[in-house]
Amino acid sequence: MAKRSRVETEQTVNQILDEALKQILTIGFDAMSYTTLSNATGISRTGISHHFPKKTEFLVRLDHRIGQLFVDALNFDSITSLESSWKNALQLTEHKAVLKLFFSLCGTNSDNITYFKAMNTAQKFALLQLGEAGEKCVAQLIGHSAIALLENISVPEAA
Repeated sequence: MAKRSRVETEQTVNQILDEALKQILTIGFDAMSYTTLSNATGISRTGISHHFPKKTEFLVRLDHRIGQLFVDALNFDSITSLESSWKNALQLTEHKAVLKLFFSLCGTNSDNITYFKAMNTAQKFALLQLGEAGEKCVAQLIGHSAIALLENISVPEAA
């Protein structure tokens, strides 16, 4: 078999990453698998695992894109506009998925959260644009988002 060029390899990696991002935002990181990626891209599971031996490597490679996707939905002109735009972002499926991923990683015993810094991106933008008050606002919005997302989860009643 002929060796693949660097350009072909890069195209394959980008194809995998694009599909991984799509699946993370639609079905969630936990449901995404080498099989779902293989089925969607036509690339073998072995081929995918060659480029991404650990599932968390998708988070490492997509962290900036995911963080930027979320930050792009926010308005950092003022605290009020930040709060309003954050609330609006929570209404959109892909932005809600980013927050769910963040919280699911926070709740694990693993080091996965060290691979995913999307909320840090929002805090950095807020700090740069609005100072410490903006950074504090993002921290509060993260907390409010956790509660809002929990309210949408139906918990079965105890028997």
